Amino acid sequence: MTESPYPLLYTFRRCPYAMRARMALSVSGRTCEVRELVLRDKPAHMLEISTKATVPVLQTPDGTVIDESLDVMLWALGQNDPAQWLAPERGDLAAMLALIAACEEQFKPHLDRYKYANRFDATDPLEQRTLAEKFLARLDSQLLETPYLYGCRPALADTAIAPFVRQFANTDRAWFDQSPYPNLQRWLGEFLQSETFTTVMEKLPVWQPGDAPTHRF
Repeated sequence: MTESPYPLLYTFRRCPYAMRARMALSVSGRTCEVRELVLRDKPAHMLEISTKATVPVLQTPDGTVIDESLDVMLWALGQNDPAQWLAPERGDLAAMLALIAACEEQFKPHLDRYKYANRFDATDPLEQRTLAEKFLARLDSQLLETPYLYGCRPALADTAIAPFVRQFANTDRAWFDQSPYPNLQRWLGEFLQSETFTTVMEKLPVWQPGDAPTHRF
C-alpha cells in the first residue's frame, strides 16, 4: 500500500513509451502523482519497485507496480474509458493489439537503428529507414479510408503507435514531410495538435526526493 490515494508515475517527457502511458492516464481522467526524471539519474525508489529500470513505472495506491507502457494504458482505460479507446469504430481490441505488436516487433528495431545508428555496429541508417518504411506504408494504407487507424475517432492503437512515428519523423523531418505517405502525415499532425498530447507534454521540473507532490492528468 502507498500513503497517497493517487497512482505514482515515474516518467520521462520525451520517451515514447512514457508518452503513450501518460496519454492513456490523461484521457481516463486519472489524477497521478507524476515524477519526472532524467534517465542518467534514476530515483532509488523507482529502482526498488521495478528492476527493469525503464520508464514508465506506475505504482497504484494498493502497491501494484505496472512497468510496461501498454499495460499502463490498458490499466488506465480499464478503470475509465470515456473516449472508448478500447472499443474502436472498426475492428476490435485484438486487432489493435496485433497492430501495436507489429509496431514494436517490425518497426521499432529499424527506428532505433535509423535514429541511433552510431549505437549499432555496421548499421546503414538509410537502409534502416527503408526497412522501417514497410510499416509506415501499412499505416498509410490503413488511413486511406478513415482519419484514424480504426475509424473516425482515435483509439488505443493510434495513441500507442503515434509516439514512435513522431520519433521517426523527427529524425529527418524534411525527408518525412516529402515522403509518399500523405495519410500518415495528416494523422501524425492531428495527433501532435491534439489536446491530450499537448497536455501530457507539459514540461515539469525533474523530481527530487523531498519535493512536494506534482499532480497531473
